[in-house]
Amino acid sequence: MTRRDCLLAALVASIWGFNFVVIDWGMDGVPPLLFVAIRFVVVLVPAVFLLPRPDVSWRTLASVGVFMSLGQFGFLYVAMDAGMPPGLAALVLQAQVLLTVLIAAGVLRERPTTRQAAGVLIGSCGLVVVALGRGGAVSAVALGLCLLGALSWAVGNVVSRASGATGGLALTVWSAVVVPVPLLLLSLLVDGPAAVADGFAAFGWQAAVSTLYTAGLASLVGYGIFNTLLSRNPSAAVVPWVLLAPVVAMLSAAVLLDQLPNAAEAGGGLVMVVGVLVALRSGRVVSRRPRAASSTTVGAAGAASSTTVGAAGAGSSTTVG
Repeated sequence: MTRRDCLLAALVASIWGFNFVVIDWGMDGVPPLLFVAIRFVVVLVPAVFLLPRPDVSWRTLASVGVFMSLGQFGFLYVAMDAGMPPGLAALVLQAQVLLTVLIAAGVLRERPTTRQAAGVLIGSCGLVVVALGRGGAVSAVALGLCLLGALSWAVGNVVSRASGATGGLALTVWSAVVVPVPLLLLSLLVDGPAAVADGFAAFGWQAAVSTLYTAGLASLVGYGIFNTLLSRNPSAAVVPWVLLAPVVAMLSAAVLLDQLPNAAEAGGGLVMVVGVLVALRSGRVVSRRPRAASSTTVGAAGAASSTTVGAAGAGSSTTVG
């Protein structure tokens, strides 16, 4: 990668990392599921008129949207509303890389390499340390919801890879068509009509700025740049930059929200990141099925990049934040 591309990759990772703090800042008074629904309305309105629909079936679009956008961000926002700090949420969400390797091994029969298996084991140990040593402000429910978000993201990665679709940004944007209405209905069911009405009433300038950042800057601009980087650089050189996002998220939360991770959270998080790096730096996967093109969404905000996670071989659609 050129120096310019490295700076662009660092910029995008920083945008995605700060995205978690922006979500936490803007969600005050707005039910989390309603907040996600509004975000994806803002993503869809300009994007569907600018990007052609990818050449996949509506069934594939719906499947990717349900797991990669609705499930991932629905669980993430609810977890943060339940007390999951932005920095820790950004970190735990990266468990999707490890989960993608495991699911791809079982569903796509992509046998992980020794280094991938080692990375999964190391990362899992880090997650256990985070879970056991989390601070009193982080409930088991909040942590579990965030892990469900990572699991949903991982399932979406495998669905996207199995479809053989290309053009990650268009795939993720168009798949988000299925997101707003179900989330609104879920919010009405879970929070109640009165809370949803109050949420719309509480949707002021702070929530609007947060939504514009997450939908416009983090999703459309961030993934537009990221896809460009992937088009002219090897995925193994680009994707690891995403691991800067949790670092930026934790630093931003510490400076702006005075949320400092305890020793177990920081130490376990570091171990998990090492595991992810080991998995990403692996060689080619031994696959028992024809390799399909992978449409990968990397990172923090809700659009996609077309790539394969590192050189790991299991297609990962990574959305950060």
